[in-house]
Amino acid sequence: MAKLKVQAYVRESYEELKNKVSWPTWSELQSSAIVVSVASLIIALIVYLMDVSFQTILQQFYKNF
Repeated sequence: MAKLKVQAYVRESYEELKNKVSWPTWSELQSSAIVVSVASLIIALIVYLMDVSFQTILQQFYKNF
């Protein structure tokens, strides 16, 4: 009985993905990938700058003690 439910679920999921989901075009996919890549680079740069600044601040702090 559980096997039949799993088969029905898989079948219905496949049909929904095939007929009801709107998939992006190749150009939409490329532009989205570029946006995500640029945002990731900006966030990585911000985290790097924060790391370097905290490292410098802590080094100066520990030199005083």
